[in-house]
Amino acid sequence: MDLQLSGRVAVVTGATKGIGLAVAHTLAEEGAHVVAVSRTRGDALPGNAVHVPVDLMDPAAPAEVVARAVEQFGGVDILVNNAGGPPPGVSLPRVGFLTPDDGDWLAMFEFNLFAAVRMIRAALPVMLERGGGAIVNVSSGSARQPGAMNVDYGAAKSAMNHVSKALSEEYGPQGVRVNTVSPGPVLTDWWTKDGGAADVIAGFVGADKGSVITKAAPEMMRLVTGRLVHPQEVADAVALLASPRSASTTGADFAVDGGFLKEL
Repeated sequence: MDLQLSGRVAVVTGATKGIGLAVAHTLAEEGAHVVAVSRTRGDALPGNAVHVPVDLMDPAAPAEVVARAVEQFGGVDILVNNAGGPPPGVSLPRVGFLTPDDGDWLAMFEFNLFAAVRMIRAALPVMLERGGGAIVNVSSGSARQPGAMNVDYGAAKSAMNHVSKALSEEYGPQGVRVNTVSPGPVLTDWWTKDGGAADVIAGFVGADKGSVITKAAPEMMRLVTGRLVHPQEVADAVALLASPRSASTTGADFAVDGGFLKEL
């Protein structure tokens, strides 16, 4: 399927690892000009991607990113707000409402909500000048599946879903589509790195990291597929929503979660 993305300008945050890296490669393979945003470049970005090294916890960073996209390619057609998860220096999961303090809550919302809000605020005027565009916000199944684990993260992503719906209503008539993709647990370094989620859960259940990833975590999260999601599976959904082939899809939330969400 031709996604009709050739020549379009795509800004992807958190683009140097995990889901973001898969999105950057997928959009580049479809012919888009990719502006990859992260604190450090890494070695795996598409060769033709333009890297903008910023910290999205800095309120001034989004304007810098958009200015670079305009300078390099003339504008922005696609924004993928993928950066999120544990704020810098934080390990998840955290269990229990009383575990995160005010500072933890503020950092979680800063990284998972406010950074995306600022990126949208910076990109929207440029998109509107070009006659429209597509925004895809990477949320989480935790936004719609509350629980005692990572309550601050789930709350931030719930807010992301609300903002996305509101934006889709306001800017859809002006040609800007806004959708969310909600992954379940994805096999990224959030899980696999030393001290990551697999190590934390291994300490809870008395298992090794490998068996947590392949067995304990899928069972705990009741994944119908019996395995964690692959980053490329999320990237494929993001690319489709960014594409003009999804011209009538806005205000939607796509679950790519191995069957994590159970409700209708």
